[in-house]
Amino acid sequence: MSERTLRLASAVLAAAGAAITGYLLYVRQTGGTLDCSTGGCQTVQNSSYADVLGVPVAGLGLLGFLGLLAAALAHGEWARMTQATLALSAFFFSAYLLYIQVGVIEAVCQWCLATDVLTTAIAALALLRLRRGKAAAPTPLPRRRPHPKRRPTGGRKPKQRARTR
Repeated sequence: MSERTLRLASAVLAAAGAAITGYLLYVRQTGGTLDCSTGGCQTVQNSSYADVLGVPVAGLGLLGFLGLLAAALAHGEWARMTQATLALSAFFFSAYLLYIQVGVIEAVCQWCLATDVLTTAIAALALLRLRRGKAAAPTPLPRRRPHPKRRPTGGRKPKQRARTR
């Protein structure tokens, strides 16, 4: 996969994640009900784990996906490192939240699972992009030393002096 393809795929997935978390945040802030086929979305959304230090987890997710989108659209080594760092952090946080859903709350939210899948895919793409970037980086050529018998004249022949007797 090319760098461009990895960036584009990551950007599309991050935009989808931002849309989902934006929806979750909107419903939470307006007090609406989530469209949910698993029946656990409201339970998860209303649990004490839905906030971290007073900030809704959906808001953190939205910020995270927007950061991943920006990193996916950017070029260069810093962009690759930023995307990989954000994606792996999001992946581990998603794994923790999945454990909380299944093991503690005992309810599963389909929207949360969708963002978990997106986060996992983005993390894989970010690692591929990071690996490709290092492999594709050109190695500098070693500096050539001048031949000991050649003069550094810039390709011109030195002027000959007229001989005088």
